[in-house]
Amino acid sequence: MSTPVTSPVRVLLADDHALVRRGVRLILDREPDLEVVAEAGDGAEAVELARTHEVDLAVLDIAMPRMTGLRATRELVALRPDLRVLMLTMHDNEQYLFQALKAGASGYVLKSVADRDLVAACRAAVRDEPFLYPGAVTALIRNYLDRVRHGEEPREQVLTAREEEVLKLVAEGHSSKEIAELLFISIKTVHRHRANLLHKLGLRDRLELTRYAIRAGLIEP
Repeated sequence: MSTPVTSPVRVLLADDHALVRRGVRLILDREPDLEVVAEAGDGAEAVELARTHEVDLAVLDIAMPRMTGLRATRELVALRPDLRVLMLTMHDNEQYLFQALKAGASGYVLKSVADRDLVAACRAAVRDEPFLYPGAVTALIRNYLDRVRHGEEPREQVLTAREEEVLKLVAEGHSSKEIAELLFISIKTVHRHRANLLHKLGLRDRLELTRYAIRAGLIEP
């Protein structure tokens, strides 16, 4: 029996420098599971292309004319909730990082190490997992600790021991099936625990659960 052929991830690439786009395209197109299907020179064009092209992942620069990558991210996420977005930027800047995550980006990759990190970041985003460079994780933790110090972080509801186990495994990237096998529970029970976690913590998705797990010290950043 032949193995089914999986279609490559369709990527929308947006950067106002053609040379950067060409370099990024070379990195992505040499991977069999990634294919650049559309290119934009600014954020507004990226949003228009997302309306007319079937794309799974958008890789956006932050600083672009007409519409920034941050605003484009907000519009893309609203337009296509299933679309994943990665920021590819030269800015190792905490403010941009927080704005990008708030806008709905799944990851933040520095152009200076794109040849090393970009492919892994694309694959993580498609799996609905976060990808942040090490300095970004440190910034998130420092920001959280500052908010706690100033009394800005609300008290979270206490999780049960089993919920903490599920949260830790979700954050480590395990699937529901794997979690069920590791904890000797049904997949349905895993889904119930995950729904309870999201409700208790006021979070939306796996990315936010992972951030919470890092802040709570359940997994190493």
